[in-house]
Amino acid sequence: MKKDEIYERLNKVFRDIFDDDSIVVTESTTSNDIEDWDSLEHINLIVAIEQEFNMKFNMNEVTTMKNVGEMVDIIISRI
Repeated sequence: MKKDEIYERLNKVFRDIFDDDSIVVTESTTSNDIEDWDSLEHINLIVAIEQEFNMKFNMNEVTTMKNVGEMVDIIISRI
């Protein structure tokens, strides 16, 4: 799977979780860029991404990800 395919799927997940069809994530997107991205929504987001890509992040990955680009790198390493 290519990075652009991953970003397309992530955009869908982010739009669903935050109920905002205008969201377009990039490698530098962080929680500061999306108004409703708080700690509770972060958990919902991680679970939805794990389901979308049929994988599990470990706790260290979840707590150290700085942006969507790092998330994509982890997803690529798992598929």
